[in-house]
Amino acid sequence: MTLNLFDQFLSPTLLGIPLIGLALLLPWLLFPKSRLRWLNSRLIQFQNWFVIRFTNQLFLPINQKGHKWAALLTALMLFLISLNMLGLLPYTFTPTTQLSMSMAFAVPIWLATVLIGFRNQPNVALAHFLPEGTPTLLIPVLIIIETISLFIRPLALGVRLTANLTAGHLLMYLVSYAAFALISIMPTVAALTSILLFLLTILEVAVAMIQAYVFTLLLSLYLQENTYGPPSTRMSYS
Repeated sequence: MTLNLFDQFLSPTLLGIPLIGLALLLPWLLFPKSRLRWLNSRLIQFQNWFVIRFTNQLFLPINQKGHKWAALLTALMLFLISLNMLGLLPYTFTPTTQLSMSMAFAVPIWLATVLIGFRNQPNVALAHFLPEGTPTLLIPVLIIIETISLFIRPLALGVRLTANLTAGHLLMYLVSYAAFALISIMPTVAALTSILLFLLTILEVAVAMIQAYVFTLLLSLYLQENTYGPPSTRMSYS
């Protein structure tokens, strides 16, 4: 019996070795790779179509200099989707339910976008702390608020990803435990609870994909704020 519901989110170990490393390496082994042949399989074709569509949609409002981040953000989104989806399987572990892991994804990329903004357009980056036309009395307060807002962004990214996945996993655990406990007492209620668990699982699959997309989308918006120049035309891949 689980004494603490949050014990299921502890990183499992085998012979003293944390298995979180295996969970981080496994997704890259599942992606099919292109072969030296004329026609690819349907799975590879779908994967290529998905990557191209996602990259076009994500970098549409970003200028040409920001397109250097396309490979990084696309790979990050695919990696997060894989981690979140694999975590829904029985007897598996979801690394993104650890706040430290989510922060490890959010902080470096957020910091890189901020440093790019201060390097390429320092005046514009500093202007975000003090909008034009601010009353003199509100200048110190507004600068403090904008500074806190800037540094809270990576925390919000990590907490959003972790909290959504943790809440869904806890809810699935509680519903499944209720269905198992009621199966011998009230079979009808247990069957209805099992249906609810099935619907909740479908919802969690959607949440796993949406949260990975939102995480990457917000990072792209931070990148857009810190890249200069007008947005370029749609990226084209052939």
